[in-house]
Amino acid sequence: MDPDPARADGSVDRRLWASAGLNSAIVVVEVVGGLASGSVALLADALHNLSDVAALGLALGARGIGRRPPSARHTFGLKRLEVLAALLNAVVLLVVTAFVGREAVVRLLDPRPVRRDLMLGVALVALAANAVSVFLLRRHVREDLNVKSAFLHLFQDALASLAVVLAALFARTAAGPYLDPAACLAVGLAVLHSALGILAESLGMLVEAVPKGLELEALAASVAGRFPAASLHHVHAWEVGPGQRMLTAHLAVPDMGLREAEALVGEVRRLLEERWNIAHATLELEVSGCGAEDVLPCCAPGTVRRR
Repeated sequence: MDPDPARADGSVDRRLWASAGLNSAIVVVEVVGGLASGSVALLADALHNLSDVAALGLALGARGIGRRPPSARHTFGLKRLEVLAALLNAVVLLVVTAFVGREAVVRLLDPRPVRRDLMLGVALVALAANAVSVFLLRRHVREDLNVKSAFLHLFQDALASLAVVLAALFARTAAGPYLDPAACLAVGLAVLHSALGILAESLGMLVEAVPKGLELEALAASVAGRFPAASLHHVHAWEVGPGQRMLTAHLAVPDMGLREAEALVGEVRRLLEERWNIAHATLELEVSGCGAEDVLPCCAPGTVRRR
């Protein structure tokens, strides 16, 4: 990963713009080629690529807005917009997958001949462009949920283009008319699984669920193990945006001087950042205690917490 965040962001943006340009060109080529060759598969792939252009545009817009500094109105900044963009992209991906799946079923029931040579040429161009787009973004998939959702659009299209190429190669065989829709259905099922994962992760951030892979009990135990005199309870953890983890908690400490307490809080924050990737931790010091020792927050009056 690039050690300079600004430089890394610029690199991702340039790759997103390049991918958007490639996919815009693919849409035009595949629409013309699909109409000329009679290939529904090419037209369906063009629709996929059109959704890619929209996904990449959303990703770029959300990243630009998300980099705006915090303000008096938005004290955490606007990183949450990247989560909304990822959510919208996942929904669009599901809708496009359902549409293409329906078209594939129709083609299985009513296969039609196509102009093989033209279909193959256009499909090869689309496959090459999609492969380049996937290559450009592959390094940044784990860094950003928003980029991951756009990457999945591109990866789905690369697989779909490969399916069209294979279908064109075998178009003149007895099984030829059935290969393309069958391959499209297989690709759709694979992408469906990934899109649902992004949907779940985005919704988790929006409802302020505990970040994936973060166990509050284990987190509190790690603090107690490193600092036996201190203990965390009443812990809240969530993500404002992709990779931007936040935490608030009560930190019980023995009676000590203010300088010692500040030094201890600094060490606890360092542990939370290094081991749990928590960018911002607000810790409320306690000496006498608040009457609650559970790691999880106390329930509101009249509610029952399920374990």
